[in-house]
Amino acid sequence: MTTTSEKDFSIYFQPPSLKDAKKRGKEDINVHYSFEIPDEMIGFGNDKTYMIRTYGCQMNEHDTETMKGILEQLGYTATDDKHEADMILLNTCAIRENAEDKVFGELGHLKTLKRENPNLILGVCGCMSQEESVVNRILQKHGFVDLIFGTHNIHRLPHLLKQASFEKEMVIEVWSKEGDIIENLPKKREGLKGWVNIMYGCDKFCTYCIVPYTRGKERSRLPQDVINEVRELARQGFKEITLLGQNVNAYGKDFDHIDYRFGDLMADISKIDIPRVRFTTSHPRDFDDHLIEVLAQRGNLVEHIHLPVQSGNSDILKKMSRKYSREHYMVLVDKLKAAIPDVVLTTDIIVGFPGETEEQFEDTLTLVQEVEYDAAFTFIYSPRDGTPAAGMEDNVPMDVKKQRLQRLNDLLADIGLRKNKALEGQTMEVLVEGVSKNNPDMLSGRTRTNKLIHFAGPASLTGEFVQVRIQQAKTYLLTGEMVKEETASVS
Repeated sequence: MTTTSEKDFSIYFQPPSLKDAKKRGKEDINVHYSFEIPDEMIGFGNDKTYMIRTYGCQMNEHDTETMKGILEQLGYTATDDKHEADMILLNTCAIRENAEDKVFGELGHLKTLKRENPNLILGVCGCMSQEESVVNRILQKHGFVDLIFGTHNIHRLPHLLKQASFEKEMVIEVWSKEGDIIENLPKKREGLKGWVNIMYGCDKFCTYCIVPYTRGKERSRLPQDVINEVRELARQGFKEITLLGQNVNAYGKDFDHIDYRFGDLMADISKIDIPRVRFTTSHPRDFDDHLIEVLAQRGNLVEHIHLPVQSGNSDILKKMSRKYSREHYMVLVDKLKAAIPDVVLTTDIIVGFPGETEEQFEDTLTLVQEVEYDAAFTFIYSPRDGTPAAGMEDNVPMDVKKQRLQRLNDLLADIGLRKNKALEGQTMEVLVEGVSKNNPDMLSGRTRTNKLIHFAGPASLTGEFVQVRIQQAKTYLLTGEMVKEETASVS
């Protein structure tokens, strides 16, 4: 890994290519620290407004924070009204087909807006932009779009915006080849919680997943850059951070100059004065014993771990190329529960993967019963063009997929309610996030284990830690009453 202070980064002008994106070369990962707004773009956004609509995961949300930071350095101000916006960006997700459908549906609505306001700059960015089929569809059916860029060149936004503003043709800049890390990008963070990217990309190539193609190969940020960012967030008063990566616990595997892995990073961050530290998303294959030992020390490292399993059947896991078996996963779960007895586990599960039999689905149900997840994100399998699974026979009927999803969700709800019921009467530390969106008379907050709690209290407590005694448990929500800290015993 090398660093550079050059102003001009290496640019790859080429259409998106899943074939090229699959290549994993051994080129040096260059780290650039010299991001600057070009002189001719300073003040470009004065008296102009922007709106960014974000789809998908926390990584996309974090990318949006970066784009907001860049735009506001250009002079733009944010708006929630698309009719007032001088620029609208759709930061897209490619993980599932319905995510793409939402974006193209939104583009259809924005066509009228563009017709009414020809000066509106309309852009599509994010993971969908890394797919050649998406770019081709926009070219053929949505020619009113002004700007398309991908996940690897967000730092180029000022230059691309300049082109889109002065050129009459659609501006497209999507790189299938990546490798650089751009530090010191401005970010507009809001609220009490901060996301911190520690690495980019994924090398696992699960057969159903488009992410390794759209986000590129695994590239870890240097430890000192991550630690400095976390320290700065602590100085700014953030109460909680989440370390982000497509495969967060693969952090450091790509370093060739130091022996430093995710457990080492977590140990160093645990010494920083920030109350809560989370991470997502981890891969069972890379969850090593050292990381478990570090997490067991607790402190500001919370007891909630998101551990995607995807299926409870080893044969399906092999077809998914998850690179672990059911048995390996359960050994890991047992280690986590032994080291952190009150650990709360959540997961991701796909039903109806090509070839999944009823017996194989039953294995998923029994695994859920054994692990006793507190919650899960569950999905019906959705083929993505360009992935190996898209070439498999999708032979599970949709009605069967829907029935399986319902059975799985019913089981998860039963387990979640039972585990929440066990918390009734306990007093827990809650970070107050603000007034409940659904009940203006209640405050909303979360525990260390990410449980959502509603309780009565003044809005002035937003951003504070309070003790709440759980009175009633529901499947996805706890309600309680605030108690005096000196009489509380934290659970």
